[in-house]
Amino acid sequence: MVPPTGPGASVLIRILSLTLFGLATAACSAQETEPGPAMVAAANPHAVEAGLEALRDGGNAIDAAIAIQTTLSLVEPQSSGIGGGAFIVYYDAATGETIVYDGRETAPAATTPEHWLDETGTPLPFLTAWTSGRAVGVPGVIAMLATAHEDHGALDWAENFTFAAGLAEDGFEISPRLHSLILRTAQIRDVSASPAMRNYLFDEVGEALPAGHVLTNAGYAASLRLIAEDWRNFYEGPLAQDIVEAVTAGPIPGQMTLEDLATYTPEVLAPVCREYRAWNICSAPPPSSGGVTVNQIMGMLEPFDMAASGPDTAEGWRRFIEASRLAYADRDAFIADTAFVDVPVEALLSDNYIAARSALIDRDTAIPSVPAGTPDVPGTSHFVVVDADGNVVSMTASVEFLFGSNRMAGGFFLNNQLTDFTFNPLNADGSPAANAPAGGKRPRSSMSPTIVFNADGAFELATGSPGGTSIIAYVSKTLVGMLDWGLTPQQAIELPNVVARGDVVRVEETFPAELADELRAMGFTLDANRTENSGLHIIRRLEDGTLTGGADPRREGVVGEP
Repeated sequence: MVPPTGPGASVLIRILSLTLFGLATAACSAQETEPGPAMVAAANPHAVEAGLEALRDGGNAIDAAIAIQTTLSLVEPQSSGIGGGAFIVYYDAATGETIVYDGRETAPAATTPEHWLDETGTPLPFLTAWTSGRAVGVPGVIAMLATAHEDHGALDWAENFTFAAGLAEDGFEISPRLHSLILRTAQIRDVSASPAMRNYLFDEVGEALPAGHVLTNAGYAASLRLIAEDWRNFYEGPLAQDIVEAVTAGPIPGQMTLEDLATYTPEVLAPVCREYRAWNICSAPPPSSGGVTVNQIMGMLEPFDMAASGPDTAEGWRRFIEASRLAYADRDAFIADTAFVDVPVEALLSDNYIAARSALIDRDTAIPSVPAGTPDVPGTSHFVVVDADGNVVSMTASVEFLFGSNRMAGGFFLNNQLTDFTFNPLNADGSPAANAPAGGKRPRSSMSPTIVFNADGAFELATGSPGGTSIIAYVSKTLVGMLDWGLTPQQAIELPNVVARGDVVRVEETFPAELADELRAMGFTLDANRTENSGLHIIRRLEDGTLTGGADPRREGVVGEP
């Protein structure tokens, strides 16, 4: 295999070795494909229509991904956009290869480990850091999409921007969800400190624009047309200057420079894959923690008869909770950007280590304490597209918190992803934190775009979600739901979300009260009746070759076919 190189032949390739995973199999075996059904599942009906239009016009899954993401940046700006970062897991049906495109933001070159400390050496509060210029990382979405398009796109690059640019000019109705999150942002902070955002989403007296208001964005349409002419127009020239000016404005200005933008390079990586029962699960590698942590959770569950202890039993959920707690502990301790930290990916996913961690689950009561293990080291919006040729995109993109940094340039919001770095650069024992800030470093992510292959190496399903660190739990839940509990994609999405990171288990309000009581009796501390705002989207290929999908009712997503 010769890895794709992407725009300008300057894309940095860091292919992770998968030989120790024993994976010379499923995902990489070429599949004979015939034109077949196609499907899109995404978080907003406009975005789904953008993707379907690209497919109807002769585009493929990558073309649809560009159309979807540029539309989500307009209609769902609180979650993702071209001012942020993303990961794509891509399956090429013609070659049988699966690769990952890493468009995660990078820290400006001037960033130091003390990035989030004030003049007294105290970490800044999150709400102070959130909208600061220091929070903005160099956006990677456009460069990543350009790389993927050069490698695999079918339509001309510019054609994929037509839908979003037209919608920005003609206007779209503010959805109830977008309206509610505009209100939520105003409740958390004084939005008058972000004049571009205030002028865009609030009326002349400072009230949030209502649901149903037709919102236009001529500035975003102009930016998209610039990018459509040449993707480098995002990283060089007037638009790049606008981004730098927005980042370096007060209060707490950032350090981003034009050179930081001009030198951004996406990466093309091998996925992190691991066999689970009769399937092979592939997801994003570091700096995302998703691929490792999801596969750890599933690997720890494999020795147990999960089908016999289904979603209506406390025992099934107990095992899921404990596997999640153990995997999250390892995630927090070990995973960061491999260009800066020696991440023990192979050791964390080795059979012996997974077996040792799994053995801790074999008990009747909650594990009292869940520290990270000791591996033997030798080291949020989501959508899915399947096109008629069988190519698959599972993509998760984010600007991080509500409307990113609340700072805008060119009609779009800029991310606050650098708050994903550890605020204190040192661990409790004084050693450097793996996820401490550094110039050029990618902050650790939990994005987990995932593709699953069957025992014959054929595509079976794709899943993923937004949700910060909870993404891992949301995605793992759907995998257990479908692969072990025999649920449809929609049923797996609608299972209650259960997030077990640390000693307190967050349990969604739809979780059965009697099962919650049983878990408490086992020794678990539950934060019950939670609202868990996942945004899961799934497409699964059935045995007869047809497709079925699911969209999370917790958001506004839909599933569509051309």
